[in-house]
Amino acid sequence: MIKEHDMIQERILELVKYGLTTGLVDPADEVYTVNRLLEVLGVDDIEDETFEKVEAQPAWTQEEAEEKLEAILEDMMTYAYDNGIMKENSIVYKDLFDTKLMGCLVNAPSVIRARFKDLYDNESSLAATDYFYKLSCDSNYIRRQRIKKDMKWTTDTEYGTLDVTINLSKPEKDPKAIAAAKNAKQSAYPKCQLCKENEGYAGRVNHPARENHRIIPVTINNSQWFFQYSPYVYYNEHCIVFNSKHTPMKIERATFGKLLDFVTQFPHYFVGSNADLPIVGGSILSHDHFQGGHYTFAMAKAPIEKEITFKGYEDVEAGIVKWPMSVIRIKSADKDKLIDLADKILLAWRGYTDEEAFIFAETDGEPHNTITPIARRRDGDYELDLVLRNNITTEEHPLGVYHPHAHLHHIKKENIGLIEVMGLAVLPARLKGEMAELRDAILTGKDLHSTETLASHADWALKFMSKYDKIDESNIDVIINEEIGLVFKEVLECAGVYKCTDEGRAAFQKFIDAVNA
Repeated sequence: MIKEHDMIQERILELVKYGLTTGLVDPADEVYTVNRLLEVLGVDDIEDETFEKVEAQPAWTQEEAEEKLEAILEDMMTYAYDNGIMKENSIVYKDLFDTKLMGCLVNAPSVIRARFKDLYDNESSLAATDYFYKLSCDSNYIRRQRIKKDMKWTTDTEYGTLDVTINLSKPEKDPKAIAAAKNAKQSAYPKCQLCKENEGYAGRVNHPARENHRIIPVTINNSQWFFQYSPYVYYNEHCIVFNSKHTPMKIERATFGKLLDFVTQFPHYFVGSNADLPIVGGSILSHDHFQGGHYTFAMAKAPIEKEITFKGYEDVEAGIVKWPMSVIRIKSADKDKLIDLADKILLAWRGYTDEEAFIFAETDGEPHNTITPIARRRDGDYELDLVLRNNITTEEHPLGVYHPHAHLHHIKKENIGLIEVMGLAVLPARLKGEMAELRDAILTGKDLHSTETLASHADWALKFMSKYDKIDESNIDVIINEEIGLVFKEVLECAGVYKCTDEGRAAFQKFIDAVNA
């Protein structure tokens, strides 16, 4: 068995080799990086024989380096725990420590920003984002090996092909870490996980480590913002654009200007904003931010169901989108004209009430109407999708009238934010185990009310089982995935303020008429 001190010396050199292979580490910084890792791990030196052994290894390809990283880090963390350097051998403490290790390989923000700017100025915005995304993955800020565990599939519907993912890449905290976080001193630094102060932050049990995290400054609509990637990428190059100041989410005229300015600078990306009210907003309403990426969602592919015209903006293409949620699409080469029209629609919707359609602008002084906006470039023009949202609640629907209804909560109970609005279901990790149990019960003929988990899915399962002549090992996985996708379609229909019916479309047109009044 390899001696512990020989092993850790090898892993240090192999981690640096990983950095050299991926381009994280410049050859001029090799010795410096080795020495930084020695300090973190409390190791004094590396023997000549170890240098020779690692140098004798064949060169790695990018793919080979990616495959080796997890095992290298695991050995280093085992050493750190065994030698009292890492406090607990659990996921929270391991994530804090391996981020510290990877932080030793990542250049200072100034170096990365300079490289990004050079690529943007002298090659293209695409080259710049390609570089930054690869760096965010190579640095293990985006944990490739965990992302691979996410379950993903698609479901075809009358609205297009919906994306479905069961998110398994977010690790669950262990009881010790939960207790430690509860007892830890509460800090207002960084104020939230989106603040610029996260860049390089060591983290703590109640805040993730970000020593391998880098952000790019961007000026949009004459205001200072930053650009980064989400560590839990739900789709290709899932990015976050966030305000330099910790300020609440707000959908206003300036929002449309910022969104369109961003896609002017990065025309290969879409960008959108969660709404600014609870229930219909995203998970973080305390910090103004957008989400974007290099991906085309089903909603973007959805056609115009009915063309419409806005008075004074006859030269702007406009229409109601064939989509389960209520979407007005406007398109023009004139960015300023789009901003004007989007603002007009927003202001009209903020104050709009139609009791017959159960649309209330406010009740008891609480506002209910807002918009989820999405911007993109298409055929050289600017395009905005404006999704009408309303967060009213009732005794029958205490979580929201335009929210997944109770009979769907066994699959999806959480808020419908920007990503879901566009056609990607982000479903909870619990479904992996629950669907495995349901699968076995269906195949063995077990009573679907025999356990609490099965009972929560029983009505749904019995209903879809009746649709199929045969369900066995050969098709059950496809069937369950298909039916989950169809539940998500129904979730989106619940979230639509105007339903895709003759009555719903007539009420939608009534609002369009109000904008034109």
